[in-house]
Amino acid sequence: MAELPLAPCERLLKRPGDLRVSEDATRALRDIVEDYAKEVAEKANRFARHAGRKTINADDVKLAR
Repeated sequence: MAELPLAPCERLLKRPGDLRVSEDATRALRDIVEDYAKEVAEKANRFARHAGRKTINADDVKLAR
């Protein structure tokens, strides 16, 4: 089940121009963004644990991307 709402994804797709955006395109972008965010979160989690911390910080996230 998707965790991100569709509306922000649709706004991102519409931002560059005046084209309409299909719901399929919006859902595809959402799925891609969610997959990428999950990968980054998992890596950031590993970096924080490796450093002996219980808190993920911005450096962990930046390093994970």
